[in-house]
Amino acid sequence: MKILLLFYIPLLLCATPFKVASYNVENLFDATCQGTEYEEYIPGKHHWTKRMAEVKLNHTAEVICDLDADIIGLQEVENASVFHALQKRLKRVGCAYPYGAITHKRGAPIQVALLSHFPLKKVRELQVNSSPFVRNILEVEADVDGTPLTLFVNHWKSMGRRGFESKRIAYAKRLEKRILTMPSRKEYLVLGDLNTNYNAYETLARHIDDTQGKTAINDILKTMKAHRLLSKDQIRHAQRGWHYTPWKELPFRERWSHTFYGHRSTLDHILMPANMFDGKGIDYLNHSFHVFKARYLFTRKGYLNAWEIKHGKHTGKGYSDHLPVVASFDTKPYHSSRNEHDTLARGREGDIGMLYKKAHLDHPVILKNVVVLLKRGHSAILKQSPKGRGIFVFGVSQKLKEGMKLDIEVEEISTYYGLKEITALRTLKERGHVSLETFYGSIDQLRQNEVVRSLVGIYRDRHLSIGGKKIPLYFKKRKFVPANGSKIKIAYAHLGYYKKLQLVIYSKKDFTVLEN
Repeated sequence: MKILLLFYIPLLLCATPFKVASYNVENLFDATCQGTEYEEYIPGKHHWTKRMAEVKLNHTAEVICDLDADIIGLQEVENASVFHALQKRLKRVGCAYPYGAITHKRGAPIQVALLSHFPLKKVRELQVNSSPFVRNILEVEADVDGTPLTLFVNHWKSMGRRGFESKRIAYAKRLEKRILTMPSRKEYLVLGDLNTNYNAYETLARHIDDTQGKTAINDILKTMKAHRLLSKDQIRHAQRGWHYTPWKELPFRERWSHTFYGHRSTLDHILMPANMFDGKGIDYLNHSFHVFKARYLFTRKGYLNAWEIKHGKHTGKGYSDHLPVVASFDTKPYHSSRNEHDTLARGREGDIGMLYKKAHLDHPVILKNVVVLLKRGHSAILKQSPKGRGIFVFGVSQKLKEGMKLDIEVEEISTYYGLKEITALRTLKERGHVSLETFYGSIDQLRQNEVVRSLVGIYRDRHLSIGGKKIPLYFKKRKFVPANGSKIKIAYAHLGYYKKLQLVIYSKKDFTVLEN
């Protein structure tokens, strides 16, 4: 009996799923001066000391221990010295990673690295170009219980500071070149902070779009086809060089691992090729992708508990401005789930009125023949019919224009102090332009998310007096506020809602002061 048990133990170990993660640790520096440090991490300045470096090391080790992944791609590790110190710290606290690798880009202030429970057989670096600020890609081959698995750890150029898309495309092309030279059956994963959203083709900001809409993740690494992200059915039959992103497996409100001034983004990735779904070797464990959200990684107010530099000094508080992303894999064949197709399918058709009956969406909703009634900055008001309900679009309307008629897919809604708003959408089809004359609302029918125009009244004490009515009036910028008692003519106003109904003026051109 003992012999039989010993015989089965290796088989059981092979059948155990393993976890792969990617984590941007946010500037894991040591307290030794190499001359390549960021200003805030020069030893002896900004309260960056040996003791502070130890605190940062402990916080990073805490997250990695709790994450409990078998393979972890790391970004923003200063050098091999602090990386080995991290390995020693992890071993000391009972979370040993006996195998590891790190890039050695000369002159670079930070590197990418990898920790592993599995032996590493091969390590190489892919150079994008010679600049010390263009990080190398780390390529590592791990031996997962006898099956080779290649990991590419990336940290692409950020979207800030002239972070044009062409710079991320350079990384993607170097990676693509390497992938296409490997044997077709070679199993691999693309990990890292790619500094781009999974749906970059929809969200790429105009001021960094120097490639006419072509994106590194969607077009070069081929995660979409015909302006749709690849489904699992599609990736299973895809050729070499195409990749599946698991971000779409999560409900839209959970799709984020990083925030910047309150804007959520999906900069961290685990991309998978077709042979992670082919029933051979190593396969993806369906719907295992998630964002690691330990409570201590957030502040009491719900913000990311990033490493804190306050008034120019390190405080020893916080962890990282990124959350780790995790996915599980197995040597058992991949199996699809019953709801897999629903997760990636287009939304169900509905109307704006229906959105007012929901707190959040369980699936995307298609709104056909939507008209853009008002567009100011990154906000807009939409309607489907002249007498139907209107709805506010917050922060995702940069490509909308007044008078446009189109079909959209709504991915997320919210209610902000009583105001119903769309917070995530994608355009499905443009249907030309229409006259807006019949779509404007009336001051006699006070309901939120209407657009009213040609109003004349008296502004007094933050209210507009008109036709015997007093309506709260809010100006988006203080400098727009007229003198108390002014007679004003409003060209366009949004009937918004902030704890109560109010008229909202977005632009100086939307009103005129007639007299005081």
